[in-house]
Amino acid sequence: MLSFLIQQSRGRLLAACVASALAGVCGVLLVAQINTALTADGAARSTLAWQFAAVAVGAMLSRMAASVLFEHLRQSANADLRRHIAERANAAGFRQLEQVGAARVQSALAEHAASVAQFFVSMPTILTNAVIVVGCLVYLALLSWQVFLIAIVVIGLGSVGYHLAHLRAIRHLNVAAREQDQLFGHFRAITDGAKELRLNRRKRGAFTDEVLGESIETVRRERAVGMSIFVASTSWGHFLIYAFIGLVLFALVGDVPERTRVMTGFALVFVYMVPPLEGLLVNIPHANLARSASNRIEEITKALQSPEATAPAASTPTPFHQLSLQGVRHSYHHEQRNEVFTLGPIDLHFAPGEIVFLVGGNGSGKTTLAKLITGLYAPEHGRILLNGQPVDDGNRDQYRQIFSAVFSDFHLFDRLLESANPALDAQGNGLIERLHLQHKVQVKDGAFTTQALSQGQRKRLALVAARLEDRPFLVFDEWAADQDPAFKEVFYKEVLPELRAQGKTVLVISHDDRYFHLGDRLVRLESGQLVADAVTDGVARAEAA
Repeated sequence: MLSFLIQQSRGRLLAACVASALAGVCGVLLVAQINTALTADGAARSTLAWQFAAVAVGAMLSRMAASVLFEHLRQSANADLRRHIAERANAAGFRQLEQVGAARVQSALAEHAASVAQFFVSMPTILTNAVIVVGCLVYLALLSWQVFLIAIVVIGLGSVGYHLAHLRAIRHLNVAAREQDQLFGHFRAITDGAKELRLNRRKRGAFTDEVLGESIETVRRERAVGMSIFVASTSWGHFLIYAFIGLVLFALVGDVPERTRVMTGFALVFVYMVPPLEGLLVNIPHANLARSASNRIEEITKALQSPEATAPAASTPTPFHQLSLQGVRHSYHHEQRNEVFTLGPIDLHFAPGEIVFLVGGNGSGKTTLAKLITGLYAPEHGRILLNGQPVDDGNRDQYRQIFSAVFSDFHLFDRLLESANPALDAQGNGLIERLHLQHKVQVKDGAFTTQALSQGQRKRLALVAARLEDRPFLVFDEWAADQDPAFKEVFYKEVLPELRAQGKTVLVISHDDRYFHLGDRLVRLESGQLVADAVTDGVARAEAA
């Protein structure tokens, strides 16, 4: 992920790194000039004053430039990561997206992307402080290489302790990152399960305390432990630094040339090094947190990699003449039976201008079959042919473009998301009026004026959106289940015949047997098996007449 982000902003990142390094160099030069000025005579101090002023201005400008550049990098990184994750999620197969889960994707888009982007805010501090620490060590070596060697030993001891602490702390941060994905799922349950939680106080208490509370506590505990280990190791490093300063002042520096300059230099430099070293040690955990978040994003995006080819959109829509399923099978875990459920083999065909009712008991595989027909699921066995041509990973996305669907768990977007069409508002409002929603909602500039509607009203609005897409094959999964009898009449006796008259193929999953005679065919599933595919009674009577 960091490589991806660096490639996105290579020039700006290089400029920001140079500015940070320059700020560190200026900081070291300021310390050297201060130490020189402490023992310089009056004539030299006048020249040093101008040099000091120039270096101070350079330090200010370089720090300012580095901070501004890295802040832009942080915002760009956050946007690029979210765009990258969203594109992977949208390009993934529907089955893959179901397996990864909405909570993990949302966690990557929100929490993990922000953690990785935050690393770019830490980079100027890390780079500047690293340059300061290295520059101070070089200056110390010039003052007294003997004392410098002891300083290296002290810093080495601090580094070893910090490294050991790092290995332990990063394990806690990884546990927190994994739990964070689960936590986002619990956050969704607060709103998605609001009705159920309010109807059952015991369930609400158990969810709040045992599920949500324990997940929040796990993230808090693991992050607190991980970051506390880093803080404790930083305090150990501080102790070693002040212990070394004491050794320099009272034991290590004997009767050497320029004794005062060496003593003040080591003491001054080490005191000056404490904040940069602290900043370095404090920000390294943020870098490790970013690495942990980056790993999580990579895991999620790899799981979303789709075998489907991302071919460019065709200039003209694919015509629909016939659709056939030949020996199609699909298996999945059946939650009610707690076993692997197999749908198929299924042999079906569809032609333009027909209404097909798909019926069967709960758990018989109706919705799964609809997802196979629409290309949301790829068949594990058998094949699907459109106009005699097989559908595969290379053309499945293009194949899906012949369908519009309103599934039982549909999502209603706040706008139509269609190409610019001045007549779209008028067409949409005409359909809304037919469904008696004109007093509740309107289409204005391609967007719905409100979504504060009942479930039945939202389904009617979803029907409007599906009609406006003007696709040759429409699928309605229990659309009428939430509708009043009057709107069921409109749907079955007006909307469906109109679609058939326009040459559309309509697959309707329904339990409303009183309307089955209005269809052309009745397809029945039982326990995943196709047990009937017959002309309906109404069509048979019409043909006989």
